[in-house]
Order: sequence, then C-alpha cells, then structure tokens
Amino acid sequence: MSKIEDRIRELGITLPETPPPIANYVPGVQTGNLLYTAGLGPANRPDGTTPNGKVGKDLTVEEGYEAARLTGINILARIKSLVGDLDRVERIVKLLAMVNCPPDFGDHPAVANGCSDLMVEVFGEKGRHARSAVGMASLPHGIPVEIEVIAEISS
Repeated sequence: MSKIEDRIRELGITLPETPPPIANYVPGVQTGNLLYTAGLGPANRPDGTTPNGKVGKDLTVEEGYEAARLTGINILARIKSLVGDLDRVERIVKLLAMVNCPPDFGDHPAVANGCSDLMVEVFGEKGRHARSAVGMASLPHGIPVEIEVIAEISS
C-alpha cells in the first residue's frame, strides 16, 4: 500500500469506485509527466446522498465546500485509477473549480477550498497548486461543483 493511501485512510477517507464518463470523452489524458483529468463532481456522502443545487441559493457556502471536498475524493480515486499508485503524484499543479451558483454569488474561492484543502491534507506541500475558481450558470445534472486537475506524475 502506498504512503499516500495510508494518509488517506488516516484522514478517514475511503476512495470510491471512479464513475465512468457521462459523454464522449476519456477520464484523463497523460502527456509527458502531466496528467489532465476530466471534470468530476462530488462523490456520495457517507449516507449515500449526493449534493445537488446552486451554491448561494440551494446550498450554503459550507455545503459547497463539502461538495468540493467530496469532488476532491473522486479526483483522488480517478488519479489512482489512471496511474495506479498515488505515490506517483509529484505535485498537484493546477485545479479549476467550477461552481454552480447564481449570478450575484461571490464566494467561489471559499467553495473551491474544499478540494484545495483536501489536496494539501493528502499530499502536503506537493498538494499546493495554482487554481481558478469560477461561477457557472449550471452544471451537469445540477451538481454544485465540477473540478478538473492537472497533476505532475513520476515515471
């Protein structure tokens, strides 16, 4: 078992099965030492429910943060499925967080921190990354957040 997976277990996290793509695309593409993941939404909560709705209308910023953290868990599972071992992650390079929200919402960074904080908890300094957090009028199936990641992978 990898050191990173040990850390994930210490945090009380169980990585889910990775969801299949919902359209005509691949889950991720590696070119050179960079892995680009397709956008993902939140994993199920421990009770089996999935966050849904607009942050700032249907969900609080705190609930959006939780959705972004759950999305980060899906991202970890996706990276593992693509490269086999999370210890191969040299660095989380960039994160793009898209927040489903009303036009007047302004706390996108606070929501995106749910995923960013998780990456730092899991990878330490290698989890610190560049980031964009933007608002969207809608996201697939009404999910509150969709996130994609670029990660540097060792050979």
